[in-house]
Amino acid sequence: MSGMLTAAWAALGNIADPLRLVMLTAGVLGGLVLGIVPGLGGLVGLTLLLPFTYHMDPYTALAMLIGMHAVVATSDAIPAVLFGVPGSVGSAATVLDGFPMAKRGEAGRALGASFAASLVGGLFGALLLAATLPVIRPALLFVGAPEMLAFCVFGLSLAAALSGRYMLRGLAVACFGLLLSMVGEDYQSGTLRWTFGSIYLWEGIPIVPFALGLFAIPEIADLVVRRTAIAGKEPMSTRGQWDGIKDVLRNLGTVMRSSTIGSIMGAVPGLGSAVIDWIAYGSAAKSVKGASDTFGKGDVRGVIASEAANNAKEGGALVPTLAFGVPGSAGMAILLGAFLMQGIVPGPDMLGKHLDVTYTMIWSLAVANLMGAAICFAFAHRMAKIALIPIGYLAPVILAITFVGAFQGSNDWGDIFVLFGAGAVGYLMRSLQWPRPPLLLGFVLGTLIERYLFTSIQIYGLGLFARPLVIATLVVTAWGLLAPVAGIFLRRRGRPPRKLAFGFLPGRLGWDTLFAGAALALLVVALADMWRWPFGARIIPEIVSFAGILFLAGYLATRLFVEVKSAEPEPVGADMDLGISHEDLTLPVIVRRSLVYFAWLGLYLVIAALIGPLPALFVWMLACMIVEFRMKWLPSLATAAATWGLSYLLFIRVLHVPWPKGLFGL
Repeated sequence: MSGMLTAAWAALGNIADPLRLVMLTAGVLGGLVLGIVPGLGGLVGLTLLLPFTYHMDPYTALAMLIGMHAVVATSDAIPAVLFGVPGSVGSAATVLDGFPMAKRGEAGRALGASFAASLVGGLFGALLLAATLPVIRPALLFVGAPEMLAFCVFGLSLAAALSGRYMLRGLAVACFGLLLSMVGEDYQSGTLRWTFGSIYLWEGIPIVPFALGLFAIPEIADLVVRRTAIAGKEPMSTRGQWDGIKDVLRNLGTVMRSSTIGSIMGAVPGLGSAVIDWIAYGSAAKSVKGASDTFGKGDVRGVIASEAANNAKEGGALVPTLAFGVPGSAGMAILLGAFLMQGIVPGPDMLGKHLDVTYTMIWSLAVANLMGAAICFAFAHRMAKIALIPIGYLAPVILAITFVGAFQGSNDWGDIFVLFGAGAVGYLMRSLQWPRPPLLLGFVLGTLIERYLFTSIQIYGLGLFARPLVIATLVVTAWGLLAPVAGIFLRRRGRPPRKLAFGFLPGRLGWDTLFAGAALALLVVALADMWRWPFGARIIPEIVSFAGILFLAGYLATRLFVEVKSAEPEPVGADMDLGISHEDLTLPVIVRRSLVYFAWLGLYLVIAALIGPLPALFVWMLACMIVEFRMKWLPSLATAAATWGLSYLLFIRVLHVPWPKGLFGL
């Protein structure tokens, strides 16, 4: 215990370093901005910040990332309350009571309650994380490569939970993520797998441009296609926040209960904020006196319940990520990638050799919540105006940051191709409602699974499956996969049997089935290509490919040949990655604007190839603002110059990053 107290004290000293405090504050400010802008949540923020941590020490890098991720759930209540538009999926339940309160003139009270509940929930999550370390630490002494393999398999199985209603789709997508993680040189045999003669792919696909493309590019595309400001009117008054603080003090029981739910549920990998805030909200609706008549109509207790749970989940999500390398959420998967980039492997070392790093993250989480709540209380009205920035200015700036971030993957032209390729696939998946989180989950865990498997076999042989913790983890994994299916059958007991009709259903042919068919064909081609590899290099990819083919074939078979003629629909789960919806736009308009959007992305590549990626930022942003979005000259020039100038100072003058040159050598 004394060693842990010493590490905690040393970690506090690390955070107190002026430079780290500055970077933590920068992360907090970035997270608050991202929380206000709907569609750009913590996941996008982590992918945007990840490149900037390459040249930082682990303490500074993780403080900045956690500072950003921790406060997104604080500021995302601002658009939820003021505009009725959740800043992220985690604040969706806040809209139910926060927006009605704003419409009747109580926006300040709703925001005050939200910020205060978020602060308590965030601190509660950090405290829970610190309290569980003494319990987890002794247990990890018995954890070896077989146990870590089992934990990774368990984490991968949560792709089913991240898939929502589309389980077979999500499992197939997770298989693709695993295969993409195996691109490059096999460290066992030295075999080059799917490098296509490119030296760039020898070390695998960098996580930064891949994650940026998969999540940031589609989200920005959504904003661009809609072509409207995030908020169509001036923000309502944010006065009266003190009344909301008093509401939180009067309802501490609801706050603590919701914080407990958020922390515990956050530690269950795969649930995510899309589910947790609704669970807390539903619990409050059942337990709070008189809630059945007032919840959903502007009851401040509904705001308190959802926001407390939304912030508390971050501390809980860090528990499985740190202890077992199993991401507690999609955002934690990005953070796991940051660990690996810094040379930190999750597991026993995080509670031993790297205990100071662990406590640095705990302190960062607590300090970030304090900072975030204080800034929100002071500047809620001004921050809300970010949602009024025209998309013609906002989208080019965010895309420019995305381009800069992508090149930090390996400072190679291949980074931008990975960015655009993953962006196109991510946008198509989001449009067709194919879940993207399982793809990222498989991509992050694939390398770890392969490494732990070979290490375990070499040391223990088949005896690795006889270890008690491995058996228990695999049993839990199997139950997690089979429970949803069993639940469907149990819910059907006592009801009339469903009538199934078998036969070809041509009406279900569409882009969705075409996408699934193309994915299936790609797996078959990949499987055929593996036969020339040595056995050790192809065994895992073969298993994954066969599994992916099985999932896709099952999905296509049920989609095209099975029809349920009677019975009500059976819910399998909530959607963790909602598809794009533009109900007020026609399909031709959506397609045209989407193609124009990706054409502008391609234009940046052309300009960058001619004059270099960093000089191309200024030219491309200015052209995009004026030509595509018809923005005014002077604001466009100032915005482009400011963005380019900051990028130049940071990457050329401060970090001295070696950028690739263009045709003209700039």
